[in-house]
Amino acid sequence: MKKSITVVGAGGQMGQWFSKYFLSKGFEVTGYDEENKIKGKDIIQSESLVGAILKADYVILCTPTRRTPEIIRLIAKEMKRGTYLIEISSEKGKAVSSLSKMPAKINPICIHPMFGPGIKNIKGHNIISVPVKDAKKELTVAKSLFEGANFVTIDAVEHDKKIAVILGLTHLLNLVFANIISKDEKIALTEKMSGTTFTVQKILAESIMTESPELIETIIANPEIRRVAEDLWKDVGRLLTAVQESKTEEVITYIKSCQERLATKTDLDASYKKLTKMVNAVEKK
Repeated sequence: MKKSITVVGAGGQMGQWFSKYFLSKGFEVTGYDEENKIKGKDIIQSESLVGAILKADYVILCTPTRRTPEIIRLIAKEMKRGTYLIEISSEKGKAVSSLSKMPAKINPICIHPMFGPGIKNIKGHNIISVPVKDAKKELTVAKSLFEGANFVTIDAVEHDKKIAVILGLTHLLNLVFANIISKDEKIALTEKMSGTTFTVQKILAESIMTESPELIETIIANPEIRRVAEDLWKDVGRLLTAVQESKTEEVITYIKSCQERLATKTDLDASYKKLTKMVNAVEKK
């Protein structure tokens, strides 16, 4: 007998990806989405949230981060005994709190897939597992559902701190960069003049801009990003002031300190070679 899974938010980008993924794994997939149209002829479409989850063996929430804790509270008591509620949001503090308060009959799985809906194969991609009640059991189930993925286990507090840098800072920087280049009335000339650095930065910024405004807002609204963003703002102001006041040595010292710290953690020359290889690969297409 087929295992059944309900994808809540099945019409969104990640909801569509997970629907296709579980169909490919032989699951019976039911989709529910009150905001987006659900695509896919093999997906059973439900007209109600509660109706969608009543008989499911697994339920996965591909829902906006802010709504996820509320949805957990709403559906957990309606799910059948022994089922798994999977949560994938990018902010874990409140989600874990809601998952930990679920009835004992429901098993929580709290993960954060570190990939977007554009990937074709899960093999080698990272998934963060955040323990809720039984770390070992939850990780075992997650690994069985997503075979081939790389798993990293971390608690909710540390997750949100790390994600503030991994996603929050990168999205914040690229959002502002994208806003600036979007106002460039001679972008064709800019691109013609550009080199490796600008090309890669522009591709990254434009790729991030394919995400929904709601998702980007959620990512940069991570409370932990304030600390990182304040450091960014402070350093940008410090460097601009130093340059304007011709404090060359201060700027050079800042750069050298950064280079030295990075050099103890990574091979900078190897990173540059990777950058060049990436651009060459793009230009060949």
